[in-house]
Amino acid sequence: MSPGIDRSLAGVAVAVLALTACIGGLAVTAPTAETDVVARPAGQAADPVAGVEAIHDAGVTGENVTVGVVDVTGFDPDHPALRSQVAATRAFAPQETVRNGGRHGHGTAAASLVTTVAPDADLYLASFDTAAQYESAIDWLRSADVDVVVVPVSFYGTPGDGSARVAQVTARAAGDDTVVVAPAGNLAQGHWTGRYDDVADGKLRFEGGTRNYLRGNDSRDLTVWLSWDRERADEDYTAELYRTNGSTANLVARSRPYEADHVPNERISARLAGGTYFLVVRGPENATGTGLRLSSPTHALQYRTERGSIVAPATAESVLTVGASEYATGSPEPFSSRGPTADGRRGVDVVAPDGFRAASRPDGFVGSSAAAPYVAGVAALVLDANPHLDRAEVERLIEGSAIDVGEPGPDPVAGHGRVDAASTVERARNETA
Repeated sequence: MSPGIDRSLAGVAVAVLALTACIGGLAVTAPTAETDVVARPAGQAADPVAGVEAIHDAGVTGENVTVGVVDVTGFDPDHPALRSQVAATRAFAPQETVRNGGRHGHGTAAASLVTTVAPDADLYLASFDTAAQYESAIDWLRSADVDVVVVPVSFYGTPGDGSARVAQVTARAAGDDTVVVAPAGNLAQGHWTGRYDDVADGKLRFEGGTRNYLRGNDSRDLTVWLSWDRERADEDYTAELYRTNGSTANLVARSRPYEADHVPNERISARLAGGTYFLVVRGPENATGTGLRLSSPTHALQYRTERGSIVAPATAESVLTVGASEYATGSPEPFSSRGPTADGRRGVDVVAPDGFRAASRPDGFVGSSAAAPYVAGVAALVLDANPHLDRAEVERLIEGSAIDVGEPGPDPVAGHGRVDAASTVERARNETA
């Protein structure tokens, strides 16, 4: 578990997409807080100021631009990195403040990256617990007419085509001509998708058999989501978790329906005791062809599908979806979620560096929820340089100035490429001229 965070959520399939430099970070999923699927070895944390100092020296600092940050862990508005820029705060969970009893490391880190990149932008900070409260937080920012919104969270077990309620809510904000920035997710190594068309005794057969082993994470807390096609909601599918010593296998946990999302999905939330574990997916005795999605924000899977691993609200239309790239090389992080979306859109628009030093994350804030607030700060700089730009023009400048780091041209892994803050702001200033 990440230091300083322990929040229980009631009725929301939401995760914070953070990775710490030591254990891989946090995924807050009802009812416990858990580590994310992938860890990166500790190293020298990068300084986010290094890439934008020249922009600040030229007088572009995000002045007169408002940025809303929505996070499930809350914030420390009095942190030195934030306090001079906080314009308003609002907690949408009852009987709480955005300080969340001092357990606000992830939100504080995300907001601090915005202020580091755009030090004169005004912050509107909103915390939430449930999907309904997330909607209220977004509506509050819409009523405040903020210029940029960043949502460094993820809702698992939801459709990947933008039809999820939280995705539609997020798309509405973009429809107000607000630049909305969302992390792609950190699910590439913990995601499998396919059809229930190869079946043995009522069990799904993966590429190498009915067992899908957990890989590469010593975390004791496991979360697994199993979801399937809406139009097959009357069918019954179950994920089972087993522990094996090599000769015998014992059932540890069985997924249970998660009805709060109003979509066909089930979830396992379990504490592991060490050893070797695998998943089995059970369903009808005969093949149905139903599309299944198995995902774990806490552990990598032996058999996985990196494509299509983007998670809501990043699946929303008109949202600027940001993947994580390694600071030193610019290459997409291996855990960063990939497109396309389930309805055929490319999914990832750009990637941005992670591994920055941030408030509450001095050893490095890793993951797509570190990349997303960096890009939100860049968007604030663009609007400072040219206040007349609309949402689509800001996104076009960010995408058009990106450095291609993947396959030639836009692709579902790196999008248009790695964000280049200096080039983007310069192009915005030239358009003003």
